[in-house]
Amino acid sequence: MMNSTIKELTIQELEDKAIDIRKDLCTFIYRIGIAGHLGGELSMIDIAVALYYKYMNYDPKNPEMPDRDRLILSKGHCGEALFTIYQDMGMYTMDYMVDHFETLETAKFSMHPNRKYVDAIEASTGSLGHGMPIATGLALGARMANEKWRTFCIIGDGELQEGTNWEAFMTAGHYKLGNLVAIIDKNDLQMSGPTSLTNSVDPLDEKMRAFGWDVIEVNGNDMSEVCAVFDSLPPSYPQIRRKPICIISNTTKGKGVSFMENVIGWHAGVLNKEDLEKALESIENTRKVR
Repeated sequence: MMNSTIKELTIQELEDKAIDIRKDLCTFIYRIGIAGHLGGELSMIDIAVALYYKYMNYDPKNPEMPDRDRLILSKGHCGEALFTIYQDMGMYTMDYMVDHFETLETAKFSMHPNRKYVDAIEASTGSLGHGMPIATGLALGARMANEKWRTFCIIGDGELQEGTNWEAFMTAGHYKLGNLVAIIDKNDLQMSGPTSLTNSVDPLDEKMRAFGWDVIEVNGNDMSEVCAVFDSLPPSYPQIRRKPICIISNTTKGKGVSFMENVIGWHAGVLNKEDLEKALESIENTRKVR
């Protein structure tokens, strides 16, 4: 499953990359001048960086290569996090993305990812609960075609209140889609408040096991733990029927920006110049002295 198309980064290099991506993300949100869903974007950065820069079979120069691993971002309102990674990988420049962000005639980028305009996007998402059914279909299709690529799906914990996720979980468990990995970004907050008060998804591990999944819990903002989990995944052989894998990624909403962490108001928000400067300083202060 190792990605041979991008430099194999160490844990320390991945940590630094995640810091750079967080800073670029905040800069991007500031430049477009539109509310980004920074809270949930910042919480999922470590997982996304590990996947794109180390673990997925993925070539940014050929984003539609047939044997690539697929990543579905079901929490599509966090699409700007993926756009930021794509520009870092050389697929677009930030200037280009800013110039083509929700413009009247030349829009290619928007708050929610659109496969029609961005080649690297596997599925247009944004209406919550749609990504997991798509990912399940892709994994089942890979088995039918005897393809060895794997499907990853990043889901928000608040998004689990959508019933379509549970239909997909049940189906994937029934067919024993071992080539499917669901990553639940469990930051415990959603737009309306704590998930525990809105409509609790716990005990999440027990529910996923009851639906026929293997479950791994991890601190999703600790790159060492994230890499250990991905290192432990078995090879993806589509004809071997085994339980799909659910990674419960326990994270902090707004991770890295001190004034955003665990603050519901930063589920979505606009950054002014002062906010940006404070955010960049806060993120940089998380960089470890080597």
